[in-house]
Amino acid sequence: MTEAVGKEVMIEGADPRELYGPQNAYLEQIKTLHPTLKIVARGHVLKVLGPVGETERFARHMDALVAYYLKYGHISSQVIDQCFSGGILPDDAPVDKDVIVYGNNGNIVRARTVNQQRLVKLYDGNDLLFAVGPAGSGKTYTAIALAVRALKERQVRRIILTRPAVEAGEKLGFLPGDMKEKLDPYLQPLYDALNDMIPPVKLQKYLEEGTVQIAPLAYMRGRTLDNAFVILDEAQNTTLSQIKMFLTRMGRNAKFIVTGDVTQIDLPRRSDSGLVRTMEILRRVEGIGIVEFDRRDIVRHPLVKYIVDAFDRQAVAASESDENQSKNQ
Repeated sequence: MTEAVGKEVMIEGADPRELYGPQNAYLEQIKTLHPTLKIVARGHVLKVLGPVGETERFARHMDALVAYYLKYGHISSQVIDQCFSGGILPDDAPVDKDVIVYGNNGNIVRARTVNQQRLVKLYDGNDLLFAVGPAGSGKTYTAIALAVRALKERQVRRIILTRPAVEAGEKLGFLPGDMKEKLDPYLQPLYDALNDMIPPVKLQKYLEEGTVQIAPLAYMRGRTLDNAFVILDEAQNTTLSQIKMFLTRMGRNAKFIVTGDVTQIDLPRRSDSGLVRTMEILRRVEGIGIVEFDRRDIVRHPLVKYIVDAFDRQAVAASESDENQSKNQ
């Protein structure tokens, strides 16, 4: 008679609710595929009792299932059958060339527009990218998706997201709370994107251990960022000296993406923005890619395209009016 042994199988990084399925349907299916084992689920731990060879085989099957889930963001009854029969590995799944990363709850993050696809393509051959264009064109979201993919595939060890703490017509000092509480509203769009792509428990762990860092631009001074994927968001609100400071933080095995919208400068003087000038200076440097998004890339509510277009026409008309007045003086 084979002696029964106990084993604990840890579910690393995945949401147990997704793996166990609605009303534990997937968990019950898994149990039927290993009928000689007693399996009890306790959150991120599966306690398994049975013959030693069978418990080891079960652990390997669960590792394959978790790896599949982490790469593709979803599982199904068919995937479970194939994983537990040894017939499927994560790399066996069909590849969608436009998919950047598989997020939470089956959310698939794709490069949906021409310029989003261009950003993804340029990423492979350039360590520094600039992505500029109107609100809603997916610049930051696509950049964060690339960062999450790089972390999942262990191309980098950490993700660092930063943006200048510049108020859009409001004063930071009037907000209640400590420094973190004052700054978090300005960083919330970055949290929102990460919450779409990394399971909440794992994201919290990443934030606590520093694998994912979100901080205002001023905190970048003096650092050397090795083995990191670093995104500077809202770069139109940086001065030339600030953006130079940021870019010179680049260390070994680092990827940098700078995003911004030059029509939404919140600095006291628009001429203080260093983003456009920086792109002019670096445009012909090898290893640097520039993608200029436009209103055709806007993927928010359909009205956003018309709003951007109307404001652009108004800006052109105002500029022409100022020019005519100057000539008549």
